[in-house]
Amino acid sequence: MLLKKIACAAVLAAAASGAQAEDLKIGVILPLSGPFAAHGQQLENSIRLYMKQHGDTVAGRRIRLIIKDDTGIAPAVSKRQAQELLVRDKVDLLAGFGMTPSAFSVAPLAQESRTPMVVMNAATSSITTKSDYIVRTSFTLPQVTTPIAAWSLKNGIRTVYTIVADYGPGHDAEAEFVKTFTAGGGKIVGQVRAPVNTPDFAPFLQKAKDAKPDAVFVMLPAGELGVAFVKGYKERGLDAAGIRLVTTGDLTDEGVIDAMGDAALGMITSFHYSQAHESPENKSYVGDYVRAYPGQRPNFWTVGGYDGMRVIYEALRKTGGDADGDRFMAAVKGMRWTSPRGPVSIDPDTRDIVQDVYIRKVERVGGFLQNVEFDRQEDVKDPGK
Repeated sequence: MLLKKIACAAVLAAAASGAQAEDLKIGVILPLSGPFAAHGQQLENSIRLYMKQHGDTVAGRRIRLIIKDDTGIAPAVSKRQAQELLVRDKVDLLAGFGMTPSAFSVAPLAQESRTPMVVMNAATSSITTKSDYIVRTSFTLPQVTTPIAAWSLKNGIRTVYTIVADYGPGHDAEAEFVKTFTAGGGKIVGQVRAPVNTPDFAPFLQKAKDAKPDAVFVMLPAGELGVAFVKGYKERGLDAAGIRLVTTGDLTDEGVIDAMGDAALGMITSFHYSQAHESPENKSYVGDYVRAYPGQRPNFWTVGGYDGMRVIYEALRKTGGDADGDRFMAAVKGMRWTSPRGPVSIDPDTRDIVQDVYIRKVERVGGFLQNVEFDRQEDVKDPGK
């Protein structure tokens, strides 16, 4: 009987030891095909770069990625993939989420299953309110819009026509710009919400030109839409008419800015990350990224993924490798570090990132178009909450 008890105890101890050593599985949902495929690949690149630099084991548990393609703005696909990851693959964490509809569709599943969900890009303000288990390491549109509205007022812009993409981030940016700009004495002379997949901005740009504002404020998702808009802005003669262009930094993302060519020169944007950011941490990050992925440029998608992995690693170190939702979120709240973008922290109340936001001008530096920072607002919380 004693031997039997000892044998049982040994089996239980071995099982416990084995459980502690099990791989920690992260289900990563990204747009790896469709119109945002290049950005999804950039996010995956940064996740893998962090793991290459810091190893694939944290607190005795090996990190294993299970990556799913949600094709872009396809919430039903994102939800189905998250269900498969949680039920079939039994992942410990969810991560990625390039687009807002994806994050919205998965949030209820994270809440129900108490699974930590690390949002590495999607930028609608309210995302973190949809589950107690969401932490965001990217930005929100209100967070990067308020500074450009304030800058516009300080630099002689009194009338603005707004053009935004007709989805959550566009609505957030529009509301925040209008609020800040009008509170400071500015006037909105027209507003348009463009379909998120429109190939032609000509009618919207013509309406803006006819309104004769001092400037156009625009928010569009990073990618081909921005290229089409900037070229249309030039072709329609808005710049020749003296109408300035102010925008969030999505428009001049490093992944597409070269395709804009000289049409982008002089554009003023506000954003939380630039490849040209001056800091030792960013110099090291950019060097490692371009060596790992020749011919590609790090951008805001990459820094959101890179910092997202840091949050995961640091939280697991604090919990001893335990990915329990409540313990993980407790470890995340109030976390501080120096990112390639600058000093950042996780707001313990909202689980959103707090960071500096920079005013930048597109210039040609060393043969490349770069978003050169010349002013900043420090420790910006999401004003949308």
